[in-house]
Amino acid sequence: MTRVRMTGRRARLLTAATALALLSPLASCSSASTAVEACMGKQAVSATTGELEGTYTGEAHAKGVKITLKASDTGTGGTVTVRNWPTGSWYKSELGATFDGSGTWDVLSGTGSDEYGHVQLSFTEPERFLQDDTLDSLSIAKDSQRIYLYEDYDPDVCPTFRLRRV
Repeated sequence: MTRVRMTGRRARLLTAATALALLSPLASCSSASTAVEACMGKQAVSATTGELEGTYTGEAHAKGVKITLKASDTGTGGTVTVRNWPTGSWYKSELGATFDGSGTWDVLSGTGSDEYGHVQLSFTEPERFLQDDTLDSLSIAKDSQRIYLYEDYDPDVCPTFRLRRV
């Protein structure tokens, strides 16, 4: 009889260990929101021009990058200036790996439960870039003390191209 109880206990322990092993990978999976929140703040569904206006400096792979957003008096968005901004593949032969430039920006709100707000950039200097010829859309993360603009490249890890408002 004792041997049966030991087998039952071992079976329960084995079952519990197996269940834990099966659940562990699920616990380590992170959603886009969790990865972003862990290093920057909550992904913003929306933000106002006034909240985003200011100067941001780069961290991680964006070290040395600077972006300044100035609000217009007429509504959303305004003017943008950048330093050491990454050049898209099409213009690298002309401008090098980075450029200093200017243009306009606008803030766009998310439209669904899975979409978040972002800042849309349109560069006019040093020359007019076509959409996607350089990094021209930045996601927004914020908490009570910080605001970040970042490239939402891989939702499972903390973004490496991120800019924090100073």
